[in-house]
Amino acid sequence: MSASPSSMRCWVDFNSKNYLSHGKLVCLPPRMGPSMLSYHSRADFLKLNSLTSLSSFQHRNGKLKLQSKPIAPSRKLHQPCALVIRCDHPQNADLPRYYSKKEKKPFPVPIVELRRAARERFKKSRGQPKKPVPPPKNGLIVKSLVPLAYDVFNERITLINNLKKLLKVVKVHACRYCNEIHVGPIGHPFKSCRGHRASIRKGLHEWTYATVEDVFVPVDSYHLYDRLGKRIRHDERFSIPRLPAVVELCIQAGVDLPEFPTKRRRKPIIRIGKSEFVDADESELPDPVPEPPLKPILTEIPDTEIVAPRDEEETIQLAEETLEAWEQMRRGAKKLMRMYPVRVCGYCPEVHVGPSGHKAQNCGAHKHQQRNGQHGWQSAVLDDLIPPRYVWHVPDVNGPPLQRELRSFYGQAPAVVEICVQAGADVPDQYKPTMRLDIGIPTSLREAEMVV
Repeated sequence: MSASPSSMRCWVDFNSKNYLSHGKLVCLPPRMGPSMLSYHSRADFLKLNSLTSLSSFQHRNGKLKLQSKPIAPSRKLHQPCALVIRCDHPQNADLPRYYSKKEKKPFPVPIVELRRAARERFKKSRGQPKKPVPPPKNGLIVKSLVPLAYDVFNERITLINNLKKLLKVVKVHACRYCNEIHVGPIGHPFKSCRGHRASIRKGLHEWTYATVEDVFVPVDSYHLYDRLGKRIRHDERFSIPRLPAVVELCIQAGVDLPEFPTKRRRKPIIRIGKSEFVDADESELPDPVPEPPLKPILTEIPDTEIVAPRDEEETIQLAEETLEAWEQMRRGAKKLMRMYPVRVCGYCPEVHVGPSGHKAQNCGAHKHQQRNGQHGWQSAVLDDLIPPRYVWHVPDVNGPPLQRELRSFYGQAPAVVEICVQAGADVPDQYKPTMRLDIGIPTSLREAEMVV
């Protein structure tokens, strides 16, 4: 006698302990006898059977919930319970989308949502007394973020110094004609070069030795003596110094550097209009006393004084320290960007740290003639300030090199992370999805063609 799909039953023992390598199995209540689950279709029965093979999950960060039902509602033998499988990190994820130079970057928050939020704020503030403007909009610095600014500044210096040492041990290659780099014993064979005369070389790269600037991309911006002052004009573009954007962000957040002076107000500004203000009278205050830095400021080590790690243990320790500096710098810079605005051009990678972008007409992106070289300023994200340069992940440094035919099986990671991983550091959880560590790589093209 064949059972119909509607009469299929499945037994689940909730007394047994189940342990998942990447997820959490939650059973409520904890002490129950076997419960009978009812399913109305054969597809649902197959979904339940797939729980026995966790490796078949394409995304581990999903939640699968099975609600049990007793066979006979009149018999109250077992209470309904739920089986929930959770995991925080997906197995595979795509890289951030690559935007062509001929299209504008999308806004971090759509214009429609910004206008909707502005209308809501206007409705709530109607008829209410105006509140004082908090720092840093009133000209003062946020004192609680000053230690964080020093930490971000020192983590950047630590990252640069450690990368110089790791480049003595880990081989990093850079293309002579384009800005692509590769971390590994030899360069990858992929035909992805778009540099000078790439068609003659059929897209193949010509590899040379890379430097720290190739791994940690420098992003410069104008230094502002007064972050609330007038915008930089086009004729002032050569008279104002430029420095790394992360350093400028730290200076505006409270880091004092003698070579880059900045104006520190001790009283809030007095607003006259929407874009007009006057400084408060500070003559009654005592003269400011120069104070020592809140934290000791690190300096970069010259290239001639760089010493490579002596043994493998020191290399692993240096790689873990470098990876920690990378994460701390990005995490701290993201917190500073919430209070101190950073602008980026929607057409080119120009970055400006300040409430509004400069007026220098030096944008050379697509159709810059129609804009007269002016930048299209918009709110920046963390990847605009600290761009992660993605490189191909090498599964085994001592194994065979990457094969051109198996390109779709390889993952990618930021260059800093890939260098630290090849030096012996553990892979952070947030980079595992794009590195595709759980994908089995075929040994040959014939085996790859058999993959379903």
